[in-house]
Amino acid sequence: MRDQDWITGPEMTVLRRSFSVDDLRPSAQAAGVTATVLVQTVTIAEETPEMLALAAAEPLVAGVVGWTDLRAPAVGDELARLQSGTGGSYLAGIRHQVQSEPDPDWLRRPEVIRGLRAVAAAGLCYDLVVRPHQIAAATYAAAAVPELTLVLDHAGKPPIASGEIEPWAREIRALAGQPNVMCKLSGLVTEAGPAAEPQDFAPFADVILGAFGASRLMFGSDWPVCLLACGYAEVIGLARMLLAGLSDAERAAVFASTAARVYGLGGLAQVAGGDQVSGGGSSWLLPTKRLTRSSR
Repeated sequence: MRDQDWITGPEMTVLRRSFSVDDLRPSAQAAGVTATVLVQTVTIAEETPEMLALAAAEPLVAGVVGWTDLRAPAVGDELARLQSGTGGSYLAGIRHQVQSEPDPDWLRRPEVIRGLRAVAAAGLCYDLVVRPHQIAAATYAAAAVPELTLVLDHAGKPPIASGEIEPWAREIRALAGQPNVMCKLSGLVTEAGPAAEPQDFAPFADVILGAFGASRLMFGSDWPVCLLACGYAEVIGLARMLLAGLSDAERAAVFASTAARVYGLGGLAQVAGGDQVSGGGSSWLLPTKRLTRSSR
């Protein structure tokens, strides 16, 4: 059991417990979701092997985005160790909680760039979890390591609650100018105010779609963190609404094939077309963030 230091106060009560795949399974099945990607939550070495072992034992888990210290001199060796261990073939990428780093230029540090090159050399991608003021450094890192595929989580945490689309939109467009960067349509509900209406999300979704296009965009549920605002089904419903103007093939990319391609999920890249993510037995892959073992 591990505490998460940000899960404090009465408003976080819904998250102050442990979550397992069994908690996710009913919602996933109801939505027709057949595979999911687990994403790291804490910056400790023990979590990633645990998640890889879970992936090896659980058919619902198709891949893992884990954590290792990018700044460590032997980061390449550590990645090789993870890949050769139990469930190592499920390791799809690495992530660090950059959003918690006080240095807005953390992603520009030479030792971090060296670590990102090691991630690329291992055949993995790198998930970016950053706040708007850190997006410029992410753009620098993407340009510095063009051989690495990066995935921007939560669309860079746009300020939906305030409605102030700039300078976030400008930074997003600059980041999207790097062809090795993808974007995850996730985490929007927790960036909005409690009284947010669907139309409040639309201007931000338009920026994301315009900058990245469907082929570089993937859906993410941000479950169970999304429970702070709404349920799994509601997150999927919001995404479907925001993507209603896309073609069937474009929706298939966002809800399935982009994630399968980027995370190297093999046969899952061949998925059913159409826009029905809730159809029973449909072969949709919707990547999700998983918050693990919060004991408080």
